[in-house]
Amino acid sequence: MPLRSPDEFLTSLRDGRRVVYRGERVDDVTAHPHLGRGARHVAIDFRLAHARPGDDLLAVPAPDGEPMSRYFAIPRTAGDLLRRRDLIEHVTREARSFVPLIKEIGTDALFALMIVTGRLDREAGTTYAKRVRALYEHCRDGDLAMAVAQTDAKGDRARRPSEQPEPDAYVRRVRETRDGIVVRGVKAHTTNAVFANEILVVPTRAMAEADADYAVAFAVPADTPGVTMIASARGFESTSEFDNPLSSRYSLTESLTVFDDVLVPWDRVFLCGEWRAAGALARTFVEFHRFTAVSYKTPLLELLLGGAALIADYHGLTGASHVRDKLARLTLYLQTTRGLGTAAAAGAREVDGIAVPDVALTNAAKYYFAHGYHEAVRDVQDIAGGLLVTGPMEEDWERPEVRRLFDRALGGREGVGAAERLRVINLLRDLVASDLGGYLEVLAIHAEGSLETQKLTVLQDAEIDRVKRLAASAAGVDELR
Repeated sequence: MPLRSPDEFLTSLRDGRRVVYRGERVDDVTAHPHLGRGARHVAIDFRLAHARPGDDLLAVPAPDGEPMSRYFAIPRTAGDLLRRRDLIEHVTREARSFVPLIKEIGTDALFALMIVTGRLDREAGTTYAKRVRALYEHCRDGDLAMAVAQTDAKGDRARRPSEQPEPDAYVRRVRETRDGIVVRGVKAHTTNAVFANEILVVPTRAMAEADADYAVAFAVPADTPGVTMIASARGFESTSEFDNPLSSRYSLTESLTVFDDVLVPWDRVFLCGEWRAAGALARTFVEFHRFTAVSYKTPLLELLLGGAALIADYHGLTGASHVRDKLARLTLYLQTTRGLGTAAAAGAREVDGIAVPDVALTNAAKYYFAHGYHEAVRDVQDIAGGLLVTGPMEEDWERPEVRRLFDRALGGREGVGAAERLRVINLLRDLVASDLGGYLEVLAIHAEGSLETQKLTVLQDAEIDRVKRLAASAAGVDELR
């Protein structure tokens, strides 16, 4: 199949999948007032590539010579990773800083599955890798949308999966049949699963032998019987383009994805009780996924910096030293985050023919972004001023008798009218002082793994013994004492 059009993608979502929104069953996600907006938003991946199949940033030749989405291009070199980064940045900018996440995460998981199942097949004599390859070709040739369900509900965080008082807090294998395995449990935060054609499931953590039933990886179509997606409304319920120019037009949808005795055919099973491989798969996936995350953070930081600089100009404050200081911090934040991502690609290592981003630098980039986000929000709020939360609403603006009371007074420096100033303030309010703003702040901390996971990963990858020896040599002591 050639690159799908946006209409073909949207049509594929009308398949009877079970989606619940605010307690109500949604028969057609594309026609729903809220979810339909999200479906049309994520279709940007298909719109851009279908409109420009000759643009090698968006599409590359498939084995049959037809154009395929670049997302499916397996990275072989550092240059391939950088080109993938450029693709993610470009699409996210086109989407006003809201990454579609409809092919990015899915291909991250496919690359990780290729590496881990190939190793497992060699060590244990399994035959998972050819199943993964078949799924990859199915998604690539069908130009499919994919979601990844990794994070389990987890229950009591102090207990392992097999120790949970509620066994379905982690997705698990309930039984095996001649046709496949039956799985049950709940995955959280499955971004845009309600708009996916395929849902890929991977472990969330390392497992012990007692957790073998939880060491599962598989893929199912979104309309598979027993799969229910409970879609979240958080962050994107605004409808006024004047008040909320971003969250009223664009949307990401997280969901709780419930597997209620779902039968997964054997050819869709990629891990089934091999508990030693669960941690490796979880880690390898996030090595790709955090690189993707750092790539799509850049357009958001550009929007924060650009909006802050624009409102400072409209306020007549571009020469104020405290404003210049904040703009400098925002610029350093953007450039350092992006620079660490570039270095992570440049330092890639090759594993079974696939380029994997440098682990320490990828996690350093993600940590730097997450750790600095709230300070960046503070600086933007400080520059923008109190009108972020006290300015007039669309209803005020649209009533002539009300608007005339404040129209002239709310302008900025000479040449900047109230309309321009309020629109920039509303853009920034949507980003840093709204329901969307709160969503983005929590997302910065927890998406793609928490701050603590990034610190732990960097520490595990660090060459502590080597630098200890350097310090001991410089001090003239025996480091073994």
